[in-house]
Amino acid sequence: MKIAICGYGNLGRGVECAVTAAKDMELFAVFTKRDPKSVKVATDVPVYNIDDILKYKDDIDVLVICAGSATDLPVMTPSLAKDFCVIDSFDTHASIPSHFAATDKAAKEGDKLALISAGWDPGMFSVNRLYSSAILPKGKDYTFWGKGVSQGHSDAIRRIAGVVDARQYTIPIESALEAVRSGKNPEFTTREKHLREYFVVAEDGADKARIENEIKTMPNYFANYDTIVHFITMEELKRDHSGIPHGGFVIRTGETGYSGENKHVIEYSLKLDSNPEFTASVITAYARAVCKMYKRGVRGCVTVFDVAPADLSPLSAEEIRATML
Repeated sequence: MKIAICGYGNLGRGVECAVTAAKDMELFAVFTKRDPKSVKVATDVPVYNIDDILKYKDDIDVLVICAGSATDLPVMTPSLAKDFCVIDSFDTHASIPSHFAATDKAAKEGDKLALISAGWDPGMFSVNRLYSSAILPKGKDYTFWGKGVSQGHSDAIRRIAGVVDARQYTIPIESALEAVRSGKNPEFTTREKHLREYFVVAEDGADKARIENEIKTMPNYFANYDTIVHFITMEELKRDHSGIPHGGFVIRTGETGYSGENKHVIEYSLKLDSNPEFTASVITAYARAVCKMYKRGVRGCVTVFDVAPADLSPLSAEEIRATML
């Protein structure tokens, strides 16, 4: 399977590493908006400008689009899906239906296959929510994120005028998490489940009050949360916030029996040293599935819900049954 990467930031570097580790994949190239000569990749694959990407449409099985959800992916994914089988990690949950519709239209026009919103949430957490709600229909879902750095949310802050760099931490409120685990089935507002904390490097002379207000009122990202904003220096950011950890929990509490006499808790959790590398590993597995599904004639746009687990694995069906069932 020949894989290409479009965009070479933290996520792109993670995909490069993950593809290198996959025996059934080959990294074809990296495409970038920057001057290709300025991009130093970890492998020996060529780097091309994105303006030249159509020259290679017949050489690429799956194009992995590694860009931000705030403004890039809504444009890039549908555009590229006309000519390539693509996969992205679009993570603005409220906008997934419209992003799906635009990408589905483009992929069908080009007779291609696209998979959007691969990662761990949306992605692996989404699959767990579906499985657990199907198994325990009488129940309630809870999702907690963190403590960790959100790549998409940090990117959204960096796009605010006057911001040089930023890190956004999502922090579960411990009392809420424990209440769910105890089986109490509490009702929470968005604000009662998570706290968001920001560390922002502003340009010299920037209006920090305006920046803070734009952060706290940003729809689909931060408006519904209690937030703490810290303005720090670039040196402090590099010293104290250079890592990109993350994780979280999906919990389903439910009951069985004719009168609900038996209580159950399903919990799926992740603890990640590197958010982008883990996300890239998920995307790479789903890129394998895209390649398999395309060869079977699947077209248009799909999500993780449409992918059979076996399509994620490089193993044969016989090997999977013998070693994992």
